[in-house]
Order: sequence, then C-alpha cells, then structure tokens
Amino acid sequence: MMREPYWLLLIVLPLLLGADSSGTIEFSIKDAATKEAVPCRIHLIDSAGKPVKPEGITLPFWRDHFVCDGAAKVQVPAGEYRYEIERGPEYAAARQQIVVKAAETATVAESLKRITNLASEGWWSGETHVHRPLSEVELLMRAEDLHVAVVETWWNDRNQWTDRALPERAVTVFDKTRMYDVLGGEDERGGGALLFSGLRAPLPIAGSKRESPPSTKWLAEAKKAGAWADAEKPFWWDFALWLSTGQLDSVGIANNHMHRGGVYPGDAWGRPRDRERFPDPQGNGLWTQTIYFHALNAGFRLPPSAGSASGVLPNPVGYNRMYAHVEGELSWDKWWSAVRAGRVFVTNGPLLRLKADGNLSGHVFKFDRAKELTIDGQLDSRDSIAAIELVQDGRVQRIEKLPAKITVNESGWFLVRAIADVPQTFRFASTAPWYVEIGGSKPRISPESCEFFRQWTEERIDFLRTKLTTDEERREVLPAHEAARRFWTERASK
Repeated sequence: MMREPYWLLLIVLPLLLGADSSGTIEFSIKDAATKEAVPCRIHLIDSAGKPVKPEGITLPFWRDHFVCDGAAKVQVPAGEYRYEIERGPEYAAARQQIVVKAAETATVAESLKRITNLASEGWWSGETHVHRPLSEVELLMRAEDLHVAVVETWWNDRNQWTDRALPERAVTVFDKTRMYDVLGGEDERGGGALLFSGLRAPLPIAGSKRESPPSTKWLAEAKKAGAWADAEKPFWWDFALWLSTGQLDSVGIANNHMHRGGVYPGDAWGRPRDRERFPDPQGNGLWTQTIYFHALNAGFRLPPSAGSASGVLPNPVGYNRMYAHVEGELSWDKWWSAVRAGRVFVTNGPLLRLKADGNLSGHVFKFDRAKELTIDGQLDSRDSIAAIELVQDGRVQRIEKLPAKITVNESGWFLVRAIADVPQTFRFASTAPWYVEIGGSKPRISPESCEFFRQWTEERIDFLRTKLTTDEERREVLPAHEAARRFWTERASK
C-alpha cells in the first residue's frame, strides 16, 4: 500500500531537481560602432560572489572567465548572477545583474564601445607570456583585441613538441594584423624565469636541476640562436646576473604578480622586498619598478615588457600588455624592432601615449647644457587615475596635468607612469625611458645602483654556497655569479 508514492517520488524528483532547475543565458555582444558581433571575455559571477563555469561549456574557459566570438548560449543553475564583459583595455566594459529562471532563457544583448583605437595611431598591443593551448590562442587574442603574443609551448621538463613535428614557421599570422610565436619558451628555476622568443626549436633544457646548469647557460644558447630574451620579473634572484651579461633584451615590469583582482602578496622565490617600504597590496608592483629604475641608473637601456602567464596564473590573456609604436604596416619584425628601440609602453589598464619635445620614448636627447622639455600626449582609461608621475633618474614626482614641463640638468633618463585608482591591485601604465646626454658625456652610471646589484649578487653567492651540495655543481654554477660580482664591483667604481 505504501510503495506507489515512493516509486512516484523516484520518478518526479529527478525531473524537479534536474532539467527544470537550470536555465539558459544567451549572450549577444556587438561592437557599438560597427554593430557587428565582437569577440570578448565574459565573467559570470553567482549571488555568493563566486565565478561560475557554465555547464557543458566548450568555449575556452580559465579560472573565472570564458571567451566567445560574440555569441554564446550557456546553461547555469537558476538564480541571480552578474556579468562583466570586457575586450581588452581599449573598450568600455559592460556590467549588469541578471536573473536566470528555471527552464527559461535570459537574453543578454550588449554593445561594447571603444574608448580609443590605438592601432589607428600606430600603437600595436602584445604580450610575452601566454600558457594557453595553441588551439585556443586565436580566439583568445581576438577576444582581447591583442595583436602580438608569445605562447610558451616548452619550459623545463614540459615540451609540447616532444611527440610532434616542429612547425615550418614559428610565427602564425591571422586576421592580417594578429600574430603569435608558437615556439616561445621559458627557463624557470631557482634563479627565476627567463622567457624566450624567436627560436626555431626549443632549447634542450629538460633535465636541468634547480640551480645547475646556471641560467646563463641557456641564456647564452638562446642568444646564439637569435632569440629575444626577456627577464620575466626583475626581482628574480638571477636578475643581477642576467644584467651583467648584457644579453637581456627587455624586462617584465607589468608581470603576472599583478592580476585583474589583486596582486600576489609575496615575491615568489625572488629577492624579498622591504615590507615597510613596499607594503601590500601595491608593494610588489612598486618594488618591481624600483629594481627596474636601478637597472636604468646602472646604465642599462632596457625597454620594459609585459606578460600575464594566463594558463598558469589567473589572468586573462593580455591583461598585462605592451604597446609598440610601428610606422606603416605591422609585421612581426617591425613590432620587435620598435620594442628594442624603446617605442613602447606597458599597461594593465591605462593607455598612456606620450612624447617629449615631439619624440617617442627611447629617444636619446643630446644637449650642450641643461634643457627644458615638454611632455605631452594622450591618456585614456576605464578606471579613474590616482596619479600621473614623472620618474627622473629614479626620483618620483607628481605631474599635475599634461602637457608638463621638465628640466634635465644632467645625463640620465626619465619616464612617465600613470597609476589607476584601483587600490586592491596595482593597475598602471608606464612609458619606456627617454635618455639624456649632456655636454658629450657618456650615459650616466650610478655607483649606488651598481652597489645595489653587487650586494644582491653577494647574497645570491652566499645562498648558492650552502644550497649546492657537490663540488661538481659548485664548479659549474658559482663562476658565473662570481664573474657577475666582479662586473658590478668594477662598474660601481667607474
């Protein structure tokens, strides 16, 4: 007599708790100007504030977002949600609340408006540090309006080319002005991470130990093969060593410690910062730039770079990016030549395009005496700007407005940065430096900054002497660091 109701519940409950408990969101995203579907990134957040991975999604998904070509249907449990839709920093974001009812379709139709179009000004976006599957890269780049990317397909003991043929061409070009290197690589060990681009084949770094061979071995091998070598972060312990070789091409000051929702509070296994001088949450970003300023003061004319490490860390592709100014049509070689020349700015938000007396960053001013210069240009940003700052030979001062006048009294360098009013993360833009030579003097070398790196190298050597356990490892690793110590000692005395 009591069995039939239980059997009925067994049939009805799955229906009540299954298909009828979810609904559908249909996204339709267009460019406000062209009225055409536009690829984009979508963050979907539930009522508890947690990111949602829609059920059965086949679109590229990472951590807290997915991307689409402008149209997507996703299934989610019924409930309240909010969405954030973005397409890189050149577009305004769309943010809204939405209620999804069981067994119904909620429609989201948004038009994304351009804040500016930097490509039309000759500024082309790129980044050096992508860890996403190659099959997803083209849609990811379209969704972020990114034009140049280096995809790391090999690093340490992981190599995607072990069981398949290498491509005839490392650089893939699509949509005429979008291109990516499929043979980017990374050596990330005890001294930190070096990123490589422009190789025809991976370096044979598999089997390398944490400290041996020294990172300069693979740096030298990469440069011999014609690679671009990027110091992924300047606070890595081997940064002073890499600088001393003269083989670095760029340094990542907009790096993966800075992400969309915050900043990683630690310094990984790099050189720790003074927490009182550089407190969280923005301390890591300011420490990063302080080290870069020391490198410039030590006489190294290195352009800044940017990378997000999407696929390892929570960033979208291109969150940290760099814009290089190219004359005429874009090509892979012309973009990297512009970076090498210093016609570049890095950003994870503000869009800062400036000139000093009509010259882009990277320019070397040569004067007989002190000179007043005018800095002018354009700054656009989705976020409000907390400060615009002039950094001159490492000294920081606020700029109240643009255009601004500055005086250069001695040989050295200067750059401009803009910091967004987003206190939970370090959202900023920075130009590359302009350089100044007065009275025929050579580029300025600061003994204090050279001593900063000499002490750094001394600490690294002390650590390695205790870390390396065999005489063979000590003979292999220590000479490179001892040579770096001699380099910084001699440079500090110039």
